[in-house]
Amino acid sequence: MTGLKGALIGCGFFAINQMHAWNDVDGAKIVAICDRDPDRLKTVGDQFGIERRYHDANALFADGGFDFVDIATTVQSHRVLVEMAAHHKVPTICQKPFAKTLTDARAMVAACRAAGIPLMVHENFRWQTPIQAVHKVLDAGSIGTPFWGRFSFRSGYDVFSGQPYLAEGDRFIIEDLGIHTLDIARYILGDVLTVTARTKRVNPSIKGEDVATILLDHESGATSIVDVSYATRLSREPFPETLIELDGSEGTIRLTQGYQLEVTNANGTTTTDVSPKLLSWASRPWHNIQESVYAIQQHWVDQLKLGVEHSTSGTDNLKTFALVEGAYESAASGQAIDVRAMLR
Repeated sequence: MTGLKGALIGCGFFAINQMHAWNDVDGAKIVAICDRDPDRLKTVGDQFGIERRYHDANALFADGGFDFVDIATTVQSHRVLVEMAAHHKVPTICQKPFAKTLTDARAMVAACRAAGIPLMVHENFRWQTPIQAVHKVLDAGSIGTPFWGRFSFRSGYDVFSGQPYLAEGDRFIIEDLGIHTLDIARYILGDVLTVTARTKRVNPSIKGEDVATILLDHESGATSIVDVSYATRLSREPFPETLIELDGSEGTIRLTQGYQLEVTNANGTTTTDVSPKLLSWASRPWHNIQESVYAIQQHWVDQLKLGVEHSTSGTDNLKTFALVEGAYESAASGQAIDVRAMLR
């Protein structure tokens, strides 16, 4: 399978990054786009030279002529679009958050499995260059067996200016940002037994929570803290960096601000610059995320050609999605939540 043709549904804020990345990906190109907003459809179509433009997803699928679909819409439309893709047997990438509920997420995974098509969630944060570097060092056994970790994303960045809808939902930071950080924690330290969470709303102008502190008990025996905030003003703004601390039986790993990776063990301390590349279409400080968009989309194409499961497949993402739902349940009840029970 070579020269894959793709269709993109949703031409909003973040989809521009995906379109740029598709231009860089080896072995695929976007041949059709779809959006209900005629202005956004025209803007993206003209910018990227896409002639096939649709206002209705049913018409897009009916015409066909593509090998996969990239769904870049907001969460409310994900289930209907994924099930539409499954009906037409079109391999599918779906933007995060994957679904409104775990029930919907299960149904989407089941629909694609029954149709025999791959389903990948666009969970790009684990594909960031510094996160991949941490994973590689840990896998090499540089700090022995990890027993504690912290995954931190604390910022005062005005995320609402580019995505104003984020201020309007009853849920905010765990669903929008925490989902990424929880996925990184799973990726680095493995699956989770129980989750305990506390949330807070500091910004009075939004509906949802903008601060969350989450405790994870991993199946490996490690304990980690995931802490996320959009209400933290610092002298040096770290957005959009995820900072990581890992303690192991034979050493420590620290991913610090400015993309510095520090490893301490019996051999001493080494510090490596693991900064992401500034792609030709990217801009600081977004370049870390933008590079990961390219990386996950290249992964999609490579795995699709090989016919093997993707790192952030729908099945895998159910475990991350369960952490999000469990965190909200824990914050509401004040109790630790058994993640395994949620996935049964």
